[in-house]
Amino acid sequence: MGDFSADGSNGGGWVLCGSDGGKDDGGGPQAGLATESEQSQKELQAKRARLVRTIEGEIVPRLVLARRVSVGADQVRATQSKRPDGSDVRELVRLLMAHDVTVASAYVEMVRQRGATLETVCLDLLAPAARQFGLLWEEDECDFMKVTVGLCRLHQLLRELSPEFGFAGADRKVNRRILLVSCPGDQHTFGISLVVQFLRRANWEVWHEFPSNCAEIVDLVRVHFFSVVGISVGTEARLDQLAETIGAVRRESRNARVGILVGGPIFVRKPELVQMVGADATAADGPQAVLRAEHICSAVREAN
Repeated sequence: MGDFSADGSNGGGWVLCGSDGGKDDGGGPQAGLATESEQSQKELQAKRARLVRTIEGEIVPRLVLARRVSVGADQVRATQSKRPDGSDVRELVRLLMAHDVTVASAYVEMVRQRGATLETVCLDLLAPAARQFGLLWEEDECDFMKVTVGLCRLHQLLRELSPEFGFAGADRKVNRRILLVSCPGDQHTFGISLVVQFLRRANWEVWHEFPSNCAEIVDLVRVHFFSVVGISVGTEARLDQLAETIGAVRRESRNARVGILVGGPIFVRKPELVQMVGADATAADGPQAVLRAEHICSAVREAN
């Protein structure tokens, strides 16, 4: 006769255990058979108990874990498959330049019906579309008027989506107030408009201004208390102006420990410029801006 065992002594694998079945231990054939039968039963019960423990303690948990990993991987793949890609960005840019905003809005809705989240639409569709308009402008691949009209329609799309961010302004406090501005004279403003939405959703009180000169920014921080001032710059040519503005903000701010956040493609390519212009941190997108602003405020609280 034989049975299967999961005894750890064999390395955890399954083995076939044999029994000699007819050995006489000197107590007579019947007694010997009875004693051997009882012993075999006890061994069988012990082996079954070990088998149950092995199944419950090792095999089942591993199968559950493998299932979770598999499901997690499937979810990641499903999410990635729903993310807008380069072809979606190009099509949206084309629609924004060639048609009324309602056509582009319908296309965005189609992308969302595929399963893309609001955050994904903002980060992987609208933001790249704005960058594409910037490239078309800078590389003279499209005339100024078409690019301007397209960007205006893109801003309209963002305004249409804004109510869905679900702002919770009732609990906002003065220590969660941020001023967001573009460097005076900078024409690239869509990125900072996108950051506004994410900060408001994170329950920040956001002042979004379009100053025509450095003095207007200084006047704002002198009169109003801001925990953080965020300044966006589109080109490296304005870095000297940005550094001067940051210096003036720190000197004149009503908040002596105001944090300075800077944004723009130049800081993504050259993060070392953050310290060069006198800022505390940079952020590549809306979610990062929220994290950086929170970190700045936490550092100030810890210092106190």
